[in-house]
Amino acid sequence: MIERNPMTRGGYDKLKAELYDLENEQMPVIEQRIATARAEGDLSENAEYHGARESQGLLQAKINMLRDKLSRADIVDVSTLPKDQVVFGVTVKVKDLDFGDTEEFTLVGSGDEDYDEGKILITSPLAQGLLGKKKGDKVEIEVPAGTNRFEILDLRFEE
Repeated sequence: MIERNPMTRGGYDKLKAELYDLENEQMPVIEQRIATARAEGDLSENAEYHGARESQGLLQAKINMLRDKLSRADIVDVSTLPKDQVVFGVTVKVKDLDFGDTEEFTLVGSGDEDYDEGKILITSPLAQGLLGKKKGDKVEIEVPAGTNRFEILDLRFEE
């Protein structure tokens, strides 16, 4: 079964633009480096050739990852989702029940994540633990670092 990858149209377009850049801008530069290094002769001791081949492999891996994300994309129209519970696209304000501080998380798809801004992937353990909960609910979420306990204070949808 193929796991769908929820994202907004903006996130999809951002990933598609990045893929275009990698395939049509960066890859030809690396291919030219390889051709130039190959023309220098003996490849067994040609550091430039081996470095360019390694760069090509890393770039190809990133291209493959982006193609996979885009092939599994599920464009979500957040305007059709419920407004009274934690769903894709919501900004949720929570109170940490262990430390007493408040935090805000926006649940986003691939291409939109920005952890410094509190935009977390909908597929993350934290987001999965919050999904479906409502204002006032208390939740315990198992994350790699242990258990987080939150109370949901507010839900906000960006238009």
